[in-house]
Amino acid sequence: MSDQSIVNMNERGGGGGNQLRNRKFIKFGIFAVIFIAILIILFMNLFIVKEGEYKVVRQFGEVVRIENSPGLSYKIPFIQSVTTLPKYQMTYDVSEAEINTKDKKRMIIDNYAVWKIEDPIKMISNARTLQGAEAKMEEFIYSVTRTQLGQLDYDEIINDEKSSRGSINTEITEMVNELLAKDNYGISVTDVRIKRTDLPPENEQSVFTRMISERESTAQEYLSKGDAQKNKIIAETDRDVTKMLAAAKAEAEQIRAEGEAQAARTYNEAFSKDQSFYSLYRTLESYKKTINGETVIVLPSDSPYARLLMGYTDTE
Repeated sequence: MSDQSIVNMNERGGGGGNQLRNRKFIKFGIFAVIFIAILIILFMNLFIVKEGEYKVVRQFGEVVRIENSPGLSYKIPFIQSVTTLPKYQMTYDVSEAEINTKDKKRMIIDNYAVWKIEDPIKMISNARTLQGAEAKMEEFIYSVTRTQLGQLDYDEIINDEKSSRGSINTEITEMVNELLAKDNYGISVTDVRIKRTDLPPENEQSVFTRMISERESTAQEYLSKGDAQKNKIIAETDRDVTKMLAAAKAEAEQIRAEGEAQAARTYNEAFSKDQSFYSLYRTLESYKKTINGETVIVLPSDSPYARLLMGYTDTE
């Protein structure tokens, strides 16, 4: 027999053992891959619910449940999906809008709103998305604001002293919430505020001109009242001064009269003691009034007055 016809049984048995071991390794690898895939799929379908958010679980596009408690949750692989909606309050800047006031004035109103989602299922059913909810909320805010401010005059809206804007904001908020609740939008408005009021560009100059005219009229009224008050004070002061001067003059005249009377009594008492001296005094007083620097008097040399002028005091 040739050497090729001889079969080594030991070699055949060794080859079968290697194949068996290879099969075991393949099976283990397959199971490991499957296990890892299951773990990956499991982890991929777990999700975390954070504070301040809703997790919306959908199945074939339909909402099946809402997760709103913080923690770990899950979804069914391949047939369920998860989206997130905010649970906290949000601020929305409402688009500027033009309204007409009660006195037929046009003005531009700029509002903002603070709002939040109360019921995600209702919000998704009726508004579909956040943008849809904001669009519907803006529509209601514009409608209510136009109605409420349309009942006020222009000056009541822009004048802080006459404005009731605080109560208007509250009324607008309440009315918008009523409309949202009536249509089951699942959202609520915490506050609506008017942050700015402007005039259309074509009306600004005319309104400014009118406002300037009104301010000038008010200033002129104040000036007129001030002038009237000033004239009244001056008249009262002049009257008081006239009274005081008259009283002072009367008192002065009385004092002068009393002084003259006292002087007359004193003169009489003095002159009554010496008649000659009195006669001389009266003569000298008369000369003081009748003789000036150009007066020429001719007197006899033996007259008593001439003798006095020449220094003779003896009357003999």
